[in-house]
Amino acid sequence: MTVTAHCHCGATQITLPSMPTEGGVCNCTFCNRTGAVWASYDQSEVKVVAESTSIYSPSSPANAHHFCGRCGGNTHGYAPDYSKAFNMDGTPKEGVELDMSDEARRISVNLRMIDDFDPASISLTHMDGRNNW
Repeated sequence: MTVTAHCHCGATQITLPSMPTEGGVCNCTFCNRTGAVWASYDQSEVKVVAESTSIYSPSSPANAHHFCGRCGGNTHGYAPDYSKAFNMDGTPKEGVELDMSDEARRISVNLRMIDDFDPASISLTHMDGRNNW
């Protein structure tokens, strides 16, 4: 069963393959201010339809946060799959290098964009992005 997330005005629609069962809360200076709760997917699993978006990258071009061009909702973002190269405490995994290619990037969707969904109802991992990336 697919699930649709959307911005406040509805101009950005994001179709997910299913209801998320886990998510992440990041305390970096950007995510902390926006209050986003993220669930990550392979790019091929998600369909994004947007009238227009604004993109902001607080740390590097590899981390692209997308916002609805009409209402400004922080809807989704693209980033390398940090979980493959780093442990949850931010230390690098031995013998693994971060793949920065576009193909290896994942899409993270702000779960607060799903109507009538409480992110506290799923398993949430708290990530120390403030100190680790």
